[in-house]
Amino acid sequence: MAEAHGSLFDPDLPDGFTYRPEFISPDEETTLVADVAGIEFSDFEMRGVVARRRVAFFGASYDAGRTDTPPIPEFLLPLRARIATWAGLEPAAFAMALINAYPPGAPIGWHRDAPQYDMVAGVSLLTGCRMKFRPYVSPGAAGGARRVATHELNLAPRSGYLMRDLARARYEHHIPAVAALRYSITFRTLR
Repeated sequence: MAEAHGSLFDPDLPDGFTYRPEFISPDEETTLVADVAGIEFSDFEMRGVVARRRVAFFGASYDAGRTDTPPIPEFLLPLRARIATWAGLEPAAFAMALINAYPPGAPIGWHRDAPQYDMVAGVSLLTGCRMKFRPYVSPGAAGGARRVATHELNLAPRSGYLMRDLARARYEHHIPAVAALRYSITFRTLR
């Protein structure tokens, strides 16, 4: 599988972001989608606002242990192992899994992942989307100036990505509203 990094025709991505189209096969996607359909999703609230996407957390949660989360489901373990091999880590290093369900029209706003996590790895299912990046600026430091994306990539169905180092620390990212149902499976390592 070719990695999108280094060729004249590759997308311009932040250092530390690696992308692989067709990371999983269509048959693997079908199986994962069937398993994901059996997951119980919850509303996700951030700063008092309920997001349009729905979530299911497994393993180490965002709130540093204040909420019990179930262990990573068996059906995700082979995918976690494949991502770990790609990242050069042991599978158990990916201590957290998050499945997002994006109904049509659901975005995810500009953000950096929670600070207790280090490397972020993801796989897209069903529908592609755009992922945009811009340099991270501490809240209030932008002085009200409008900030724009500096990098952008189409995350195709069945694609995978690794986000680490500068891409993880010095950039924030967002996904504009999706056109059709999309699932994302994200794994994170702990700092």
